[in-house]
Amino acid sequence: MRTSIATVSLSGSLTEKLTAASRAGFDGVEIFENDLLASPLTPEEIRARCADLGLSIDLYQPMRDIEAVPAEEFARNMRRARHKFELMRRLGADTVLVCSSVHPLAVDDDALAADHLRQLADSAQEFGIRVAYEALAWGRHVNTYGHAWRIVEAADHPALGTCLDSFHILSRGSDPKGIADIPGEKIFFLQLADAPLLAMDVLQWSRHYRCFPGQGGFDVAGLVRNVLDTGYDGPLSLEVFNDVFRQAEAGPTAVDAHRSLLVLQETVGVATPPAPVVPTGVAFAELVTPDAEPVAAVLGALGFARTARHRTKPVDLWQQGEARILVNTSGAARRTGTGLAAIGLESPDPAGAARRAEALLAPVLPRRRAAEDAPLDAVEAPDGTELFFCATGRPELPNWRADFADGADGSHGTGVHRIDHLALAQPWHHFDEAALFHRSVLGLHAQESVDVADPYGLMRSRAVTNADGSVRIALGVGAAPTDDTVHAQHIALATSDVVAAARRFREAGGLLLPIPANYYDDLAARHEFTDGELKTYRELGILYDRDAHGEFRHCYTMTVGRVFFELVQRDGYRGYGAQNAPVRLAAQHTARAVTGG
Repeated sequence: MRTSIATVSLSGSLTEKLTAASRAGFDGVEIFENDLLASPLTPEEIRARCADLGLSIDLYQPMRDIEAVPAEEFARNMRRARHKFELMRRLGADTVLVCSSVHPLAVDDDALAADHLRQLADSAQEFGIRVAYEALAWGRHVNTYGHAWRIVEAADHPALGTCLDSFHILSRGSDPKGIADIPGEKIFFLQLADAPLLAMDVLQWSRHYRCFPGQGGFDVAGLVRNVLDTGYDGPLSLEVFNDVFRQAEAGPTAVDAHRSLLVLQETVGVATPPAPVVPTGVAFAELVTPDAEPVAAVLGALGFARTARHRTKPVDLWQQGEARILVNTSGAARRTGTGLAAIGLESPDPAGAARRAEALLAPVLPRRRAAEDAPLDAVEAPDGTELFFCATGRPELPNWRADFADGADGSHGTGVHRIDHLALAQPWHHFDEAALFHRSVLGLHAQESVDVADPYGLMRSRAVTNADGSVRIALGVGAAPTDDTVHAQHIALATSDVVAAARRFREAGGLLLPIPANYYDDLAARHEFTDGELKTYRELGILYDRDAHGEFRHCYTMTVGRVFFELVQRDGYRGYGAQNAPVRLAAQHTARAVTGG
């Protein structure tokens, strides 16, 4: 199906918005009136610009407070409308959006509303324009799509139809099954937006918190199915008012927007991109660092051994059990500082995973490699993390492990057996995009978003995981664009005995994050422990939580650069210790203040 996006959904000038929409793959745009009024380009120049970019102008919007008003007001409205129709002819747009009136003088009179819309459609038809009437969820008298359709039906004019908007329908809890009563040819336009489920004024909800389909809590796909069943053959168009999107760079936002429509079309069965290939494990996590010594000291204390070195690159492989950490000291690492740069994901079909990612607009990464290096497919996640699709130990497929020459194993071991989960810091404006990316591109399940109190704001976190938990990624973002807290980028290592692992780490010279004594006083009030158990936790800085499925014990290393490690003992427990996150965050802020790191 054709795809379109309202210019109000993107940041920047009108020219920047049009360019971003075109590069992201959209077929058309809705021109939001404020964007046109603020543009130095004439309507003819905008029309030519869209044509050069391969974009149609599918809608001009909005025209407000037209119908069911006093005669003098309606006369002024008609004069205003004719000016807009002339403008649209110059622009090359053939459909205008008319929102149900919120005018304080509007009356509750469907017959008058139908008459006014009929007269408006008569005038529009002279210019070759169609009128799409939409019920605003906060309309003064018309605020449901069924009511708007009844007025359109009563007006009975070929140039008058309705516009359906998923936000206005679903935010009011209206049943989209009634859309079946509307002939497809009378649905002139379909606008789509998702939103988180919030208890707030619908106008504020609409103006600030809409998001792209698949990023909120609405059943947008179910509504679209109802619309398509009518025979509607117009574009799927996004109209999203969102404070974050208005401040973020237009290009990535447009790509995220188009990806959401590709996934939506797959969900409703009108498009068939390559099927998802869900990763089955974590092959490795790659750290970049300008100085390998501090990272090596922590890994050594954690019981890892440097078991191999890349044949052609300054990359070492550290391993303990099935947990593998690559330490990269290349030139790029010297520029960025110590951080988590890449993840190797075990895949049953690496090539298929790459095809899926490319079809859903994930940037495919060119690989600078020597002739003998394994040809691995890789894409870039929204936060810049490189994702490699791997097949470790499968001789019929390229194996990244073959790129490394074996070295000596001097590990003492601490009982770590695999990577439990990875936590990735998201740029403040990519949080929703990241969740959609990992869910749609990688086929992971996105859990509910969790808010965690940080001493300097509120942190949001959302985990994505495969079915058996062998791949767990926690996506985190701080409260503000400038938030540089240490909370979000870390590698959690699974062990069957976190007390023993923590002791061995400390005995090997490792530094554990100190946890305030007040935490353990509260823990004693909330849970019962065996003799000496709580004393041990206090000594080692081990935190404790439990859920309906089991218990969770975990502790943290001090931070190196932008990365720290977590030792976790998961006994049936399914969460990530969110209950303890505020204490951990505060402790890390304190430690950073003390060390100056």
